[in-house]
Amino acid sequence: MDAAPAKKGERRLIGSVVLPAIAVVILWCVYLLDEAFGLQLVRYALYPRDAGGLLGIATAPFLHSHTDNMSHIWNNSVALLMLGWGLMYFYPRVAGRVVLLSVLIGGAGVWLTGRASYHLGASGVVYGIAAFLFLSGLLRRQRTLMALSLLVVFLYGSLIWGILPLVPNLSWESHLWGAFAGVISALIYRSVPPAVHDPEPVHFEDEEEDPTDGPGPVPEPPPVTYHLRADGRSSSVPVSYPPDRSDTTE
Repeated sequence: MDAAPAKKGERRLIGSVVLPAIAVVILWCVYLLDEAFGLQLVRYALYPRDAGGLLGIATAPFLHSHTDNMSHIWNNSVALLMLGWGLMYFYPRVAGRVVLLSVLIGGAGVWLTGRASYHLGASGVVYGIAAFLFLSGLLRRQRTLMALSLLVVFLYGSLIWGILPLVPNLSWESHLWGAFAGVISALIYRSVPPAVHDPEPVHFEDEEEDPTDGPGPVPEPPPVTYHLRADGRSSSVPVSYPPDRSDTTE
């Protein structure tokens, strides 16, 4: 009786990597054709604040640099496969929209604010997916999705440095705006149910104070009992309660 659901889950597990794999194949086809025939496709990349560069919002994610021994396209390919699988498997209902917003919002942000240079590569989409997966898990408070958030941090936590202008010839603007698009997507689609549901969400509660902790009640001062001296004057001494009858006078 459990064979059908298990087989369905296995098909979904494998099927979730199909579209990311197709996207990566397209990246490599474009890269190899450009390399083999000298097409100079970089001229179709995104160029900020230039009307002709607007086309690059759509084309830049498919173009990669040829000056770094393929490390640019290789790093993006691995990240797209892994993060793309996570997006398709856990959030299939919004996966396409998350990628689209990463392309459009990220590209528009770079076109408006980027440096006057050609910006190309799929890293903006990578940052968008990573930011979406991380924040979505925290917002939904489901154990499986929060574990995915921690996995993203473990594998790609170093991406945070990519949004800072630390490395020359690195489009940190694409990374920054891609991550911003991922955050916006996580907020917009936070009510869309994921494909994996936990029985109960994780609740974070403040630690309750133990009423037995602390210094305890302040003891009352002992009563004062007056003794009549032989000279007729009275004196007072504190005694504990209950008093010892042999030491007091009435």
